[in-house]
Amino acid sequence: MISGRELILASASPRRQDLLREAGIPFSVNIPAIDEWDHRTHADLSPAEIVLANAERKARAVADRHPNAAILAADTTVVCDGQFMGKPADRQDAAAMLKFLSGKMHEVLTGVALSVSGELKTEVARTQVTFRNLTAADIDHYMTKVNVMDKAGAYGYQEHGELIVEKIEGSPTNVIGLPMEIVRRWWHSINFPLE
Repeated sequence: MISGRELILASASPRRQDLLREAGIPFSVNIPAIDEWDHRTHADLSPAEIVLANAERKARAVADRHPNAAILAADTTVVCDGQFMGKPADRQDAAAMLKFLSGKMHEVLTGVALSVSGELKTEVARTQVTFRNLTAADIDHYMTKVNVMDKAGAYGYQEHGELIVEKIEGSPTNVIGLPMEIVRRWWHSINFPLE
């Protein structure tokens, strides 16, 4: 039983922070100073291996500084037709991503890692998302309503997702960036007191 141990989220993502708050899980934030791997630098790894490696590296980096805390880390990517889709470089890139995803099913993968007293739990969540058929006007309209620049695949399901998403198969919170089904299970398993 590790009751009362501090939970640290190794992420600057406001969406991940919101999901933890909504679940009633108290936490602090400590942003790891690492360069994330991607498909260009590690072409030999699958999308699942890359997000898992990034989550593990983030958790370990923060655990080194806070050995007595529980560290939660995550990394998310979008894969469509074999192409990785991280955060867009600019608005033109974002529009191109949304056009590419239009009318297609893609997969959102999130690697999640929890480090507790040197022990590391890891898991990858996969969710299938199907986009509506989007016109150029639909894409422009969506981009005026949502900050697409800080989101993998240039979209956020939690922000006007109804404008672009036709259906989701799997975890909606995974698409937002933190699969809460996994987090809640881990939280329960390490016996933190929920407030």
